[in-house]
Amino acid sequence: MAAPNHVHIAIPTDQNPSSIINHLHEEEFDYSKRAQWLRAAVLGANDGLVSISSLMMGVGAVKGDATAMILTGFAGLFAGACSMAIGEFVSVYSQLDIEVEQMKREKRSTVIDNDGAVNEENVEEKEKLPNPSQAALASALAFSSGAIVPLLAAGFISEYKVRIGVVVAATTLALAAFGGIGAVLGRSRVVRSCGRVVVGGWMAMAITFGLTKLLGSSGLGMINAVCWFISYVLCGVVCIVCVCVLVCKHFEIREIIARTRLNQT
Repeated sequence: MAAPNHVHIAIPTDQNPSSIINHLHEEEFDYSKRAQWLRAAVLGANDGLVSISSLMMGVGAVKGDATAMILTGFAGLFAGACSMAIGEFVSVYSQLDIEVEQMKREKRSTVIDNDGAVNEENVEEKEKLPNPSQAALASALAFSSGAIVPLLAAGFISEYKVRIGVVVAATTLALAAFGGIGAVLGRSRVVRSCGRVVVGGWMAMAITFGLTKLLGSSGLGMINAVCWFISYVLCGVVCIVCVCVLVCKHFEIREIIARTRLNQT
C-alpha cells in the first residue's frame, strides 16, 4: 500500500483580494488598444504646441513687436486647427468607406441565419465603425489645446527678450507634460518619452528661429533666391514622380497584355 502524499499548498493571506483582482486585470489589459487614440491626441497637441511656438519664434526673430507675434500665433492656430480637422475627417472617412465595403463583401460570402445572430453581429460591427466628425473635432481640439500654450505665455509680456524666454520655457514644460501623459497612459518609460518630445520641440524652434533670422538679415534678394531654389526642387521632384508613375503603368499594362495573350492561348 502506497504511503499517502501530503502536499501543502501555500495560500497567501497578506494580500487583499481586490488588489489581486486589479493586478490580474492590469495583466490582461492590452495597452496597445490605446495606441490609436493616444497617438492622435498626443500628436495633435504636440503638433499645435510645436507649430505655433516655432511660428512665433520665427516672427520674433525678425520683428520684436508683440502684436505681430501674437497675431501670427492666432493665425497659425486657426489655420492649423482647420487643417488638422479637415485632414482627419478625410482620412477617417476613407477608412470608413473601406470598412463598409469590406463588411458588404463579408455579408455576401456568409450565409444568413434565421435566429437573428447575424443581425446582432452587424449591429456590433456598426458600433465599432470610426466616426469622421468625432475624429475631426478631437483633432482640432487637440491641436488647439497645444497651440494656446505659447499664446497665453506671450500675451501678457511686452519685453522682447523676456517674451521669447517665457515662450521657450512654457513650451518646454508643456512638451514634457504631453510626453509624460502619453508615457503614463501607454505604460512606457516617462523620462525617455519626455526627453524625446522636449528635444524635438527645441530643435524645431531653434531651426525656425535661425533660418528666419538668416533670411531676415539677408534681405529680399536672399528670400527670392531661396524661393526659386525651392520651386526648382519641387518641380524636379514632381517630374521624377510622374516619370516613375508612367514607367510603373507601362510595365503594368505590358503584364496585363501578356496575361491576356496567355489566357487566350
